Amino acid sequence: MNVTPDCCSVHTPYVSRFQGLYIAIELVVALMAIAGNSLVCVAVVHNKRLRTVTNYFLISLAMSDILVGLVAVPCAVLTDLGQPRHNLPLCTVLLSILIALTQISILSMLAVAAERYMAILLPFQYRRVMSPRNARLVLMLTWVTAAIFGCVPLMDARKRPTYSSYCIFSCVVDMTYMVYFNCFCCFLLPLSAMFIIYGHIFITIRHQLRRIAVAKGTAKAAAAGGTDDTGNSSSSSSGGTTGGGGGKASGVGFVVETGITTVGPSSGSAPTTTSNVRTGRELRKATSLFLVLFLFMMCWMPIHLINTVQLLCPHRHVPLPVSLAAILLSHANSALNPILYAYRMRSFRRTLIGMCRGLWGGRPKPQ
Repeated sequence: MNVTPDCCSVHTPYVSRFQGLYIAIELVVALMAIAGNSLVCVAVVHNKRLRTVTNYFLISLAMSDILVGLVAVPCAVLTDLGQPRHNLPLCTVLLSILIALTQISILSMLAVAAERYMAILLPFQYRRVMSPRNARLVLMLTWVTAAIFGCVPLMDARKRPTYSSYCIFSCVVDMTYMVYFNCFCCFLLPLSAMFIIYGHIFITIRHQLRRIAVAKGTAKAAAAGGTDDTGNSSSSSSGGTTGGGGGKASGVGFVVETGITTVGPSSGSAPTTTSNVRTGRELRKATSLFLVLFLFMMCWMPIHLINTVQLLCPHRHVPLPVSLAAILLSHANSALNPILYAYRMRSFRRTLIGMCRGLWGGRPKPQ
């Protein structure tokens, strides 16, 4: 765990009056993360409509959150107690697991952002590139890359100070690695890329909605013009030599290309309405996924700021309660994600409600 470096030079166990409260909250967070994310995985298995490429990546994120509850939190509690003592290899493995799980989460969210970008801005390439098989390959690459990044502390030649026999994060893991590589390269860089991607997505969807509105207005204007001039309308519909081209000349053949579908006044109001609904659905999905990203940033930024302060300002003391609160907040992110899914994503919410009704003896809602 991340505590002040002074703890590295002591021979007494690391004890704090906040330790009992910290461990109790960690256990509650672990149980919430395991239960909530397990429900998310079961919901995807239960409802075939949820088995989309986007949700494959969300399942990857949910599985990493489950591992946070099963593995990362116990590791954090052990290192908070200074355990294991006099066992540097095991200590380093435990701390490497903590780092790897963080990388899995952020790489999974980066994959979700890239998938949404292709689905909305490159729809024709998306169907060819983002197949379920390719999605599984991306997920495999995500986990392997995260494991490699997490193994970097195992290859650290500096190890920990010989005068410290306790497994404490800041004593074992080099803060230079944590700040310059883990924070700047593996946290801030993907985070910035995802903010740019979602910004582009929101701008594109906003333009699509405007163009659909223009197309809808043009269709209404064309329909109103046709009913006002009955003579021109009848000659146009009769297929005469002048009426055949008159419809397109008057703007009825105007077409709007969007990233989701093609709409135009000549196709009537139904395609325009369908496109509007689909675009609104994509907007809601992108907003929900962006909220997942924003929540991740808010939960993990404090601990990275503390690491940066410890490296760049070693003489500035970070209060222990602040460090413990930052660690708890980073772990709480794994418990909050399922709540966000259920609150923001209607398909997940309906599936979870149906599963709960079936569990309590009611008739489950058909999926």
